[in-house]
Amino acid sequence: MLSKTKRTELKKARHKASFDEKSLYDIIDESKIAHIAILQDGAPMVIPMLAWRIDNHVYIHGAKNSRLLKNLKQAEETCLTFTLFDGWVLARSAFHHSAHYRSAVVLGQFSVVDNNTEKSLLLDHFLEQIAPGRSKQARPGNEKELSATELLVIPLTEASVKISNNPVSDDKQDMDLPVWAGVLPYKTVVGPLKRDAEVDKFIEEPDYSNAYPNRWHQT
Repeated sequence: MLSKTKRTELKKARHKASFDEKSLYDIIDESKIAHIAILQDGAPMVIPMLAWRIDNHVYIHGAKNSRLLKNLKQAEETCLTFTLFDGWVLARSAFHHSAHYRSAVVLGQFSVVDNNTEKSLLLDHFLEQIAPGRSKQARPGNEKELSATELLVIPLTEASVKISNNPVSDDKQDMDLPVWAGVLPYKTVVGPLKRDAEVDKFIEEPDYSNAYPNRWHQT
């Protein structure tokens, strides 16, 4: 159950709020992209970053000289958003057109993961989420690479989830209009793999389909 705070309370379309912790996790796990807000020279800025979840924490990483990471490592308050677009709702009137989506907002402060051994394990966890078995195949990061990488973590202690999946909602006076109405689904398809030109032709193509249930391409 998600915690409720003044900052996570939905002011509009409250019926779309979800307080299920699993819904939050599912949105983060499927999205893997967080739009992160900071104040830069007194002006707001939002930057998209790759992000992954382990238990009740979200991790991001990048170069030590990243302006975003430099800002976040100061433990300033921030906001992360994750959004999955699921389709268009096509109504009989222009006014009632809408969308299906799942979104999450996370509030809080990042802290720094300094230990290189811990960094390596966390980054391997990320690899395993996007391509199972990959961390055992690819060369692991060396001390120089790990030291040059900033890795930050934020707890999922203050978050809200909003899910829109309602059918067409037209006014009664529009129901007899000769206009098609319904939902135009939108789906992200993963794969097939595209082999790098320099890969030895005898190296077997890996299978990562189990990491993307219901989204892996159909041959």
